[in-house]
Amino acid sequence: MKKTIILVLTLALLSIAILPITSAQSDSYTIAFVPGVNPDPFYITMSRGVNQAASDMGVEVIQQDPEQFNVQFSVPIIEALIARGDIDALVTAPNDKEQSIPVLQKANDAGIPVITVDTFIGDGDYAAGPVTFPLSYVGSDNVEGGRIACNALADALGEGAKIYIQNVRPGISTTDQREQGCVEAAAARGLEVVRVDYNENDANTAQQQTAAVLQANPDITGMFATNTFGALGAGAAIQNAGLAGAVQVALFDASEENIGYLRDGTVSIVIAQKPADMGYLGVVMQMANVRGYTSVPKRLPTGYFVFTSENVDDPNNAKFIYTG
Repeated sequence: MKKTIILVLTLALLSIAILPITSAQSDSYTIAFVPGVNPDPFYITMSRGVNQAASDMGVEVIQQDPEQFNVQFSVPIIEALIARGDIDALVTAPNDKEQSIPVLQKANDAGIPVITVDTFIGDGDYAAGPVTFPLSYVGSDNVEGGRIACNALADALGEGAKIYIQNVRPGISTTDQREQGCVEAAAARGLEVVRVDYNENDANTAQQQTAAVLQANPDITGMFATNTFGALGAGAAIQNAGLAGAVQVALFDASEENIGYLRDGTVSIVIAQKPADMGYLGVVMQMANVRGYTSVPKRLPTGYFVFTSENVDDPNNAKFIYTG
């Protein structure tokens, strides 16, 4: 029922917000977009959604990209955007759920409303949690995403199997939750999580870690990689070790490379988020807010599509693949 209400409300806001604003407003209304990192096919795809929404609504977008998924790179960018004095709203994917709070609070205090996409700050509950100033959090249910991945491994492997998780770093809201969901599903289904490694969003590190763990633990028969770069590294390690099919692999994020691993049998499933939707709806929510609507939902989930060998070549599903 709650999800239905949010959907109806969002559609209503979309129908209002998508109308182009007047020429006087469009000359002066500017939305800043700061993704988590670029280059990254996930955020490149999200950027397309942001810019499509801006085009549809007749507003300007200024995009600034951190070179690494790290607050050391994103905070100075956001501080510089605040200092410009001409930014009316901010759509951003925070790099850390705690360390990103001060700079986003600074933006809010400067009169720049904040919407977070993909990732969140605090505990993500902007209605009743410890951090409530952002207008909305638009993104996937990442605990559920982790459960989807590890339930798929349990279906393939059965009770008692040993699995490995390839993650990014503690403190990132989305990947923390994906690990949580996987661990919960593993416990419920009788899988043993042998090890969790953190790759600092580097595919080469992920590949090296995965290769070392699989060599040291030949009884591992399943693994889960929580984001694009971990997935790329894990897929390469499985392929290089000649373990395609012997180790069941669930990957998060449907980059073209990860879809290639699915097609050649290196991995079992690829979980696609909807980054273009996140970007588009982030701008929509900002425009609903600027028009004075007070029912902008504090949480807007965007859902998943799960790629398998059976559906990966269906042309109707190509829209869920992230492109660079």
